[in-house]
Amino acid sequence: MSKYSPTTLNFFERVYEVVVQIPEGRVTSYGSIAKYLGASRSSRMVGWAMNAVHGRPEIPAHRVVNRVGILTGKHHFPGTNMMERLLKEEGVLVEDDKIKNFKNVFWDPSENLF
Repeated sequence: MSKYSPTTLNFFERVYEVVVQIPEGRVTSYGSIAKYLGASRSSRMVGWAMNAVHGRPEIPAHRVVNRVGILTGKHHFPGTNMMERLLKEEGVLVEDDKIKNFKNVFWDPSENLF
């Protein structure tokens, strides 16, 4: 039995619908996804959705970071530095668990999805 309610699972699926649209080599934040979904105070729930997504490789969870570009979800990826490695493979510059050119690679769902 899932520890998440049907309402929570529905929110998670809405999050995943946004995350799959983040272009390769770009990132967004938990808060930007929450705001786009009309739940601006639910960035933590977006984080929980990202933590629960592992095992679904079609959802690029590595492209979701905190509001200043820090790889706060890195501990939920298998292996050492997997999140950083995936981002670097896409051309995203990462140093000390933070995206260096965050403003340049930031993708805002509210400006790109309609």
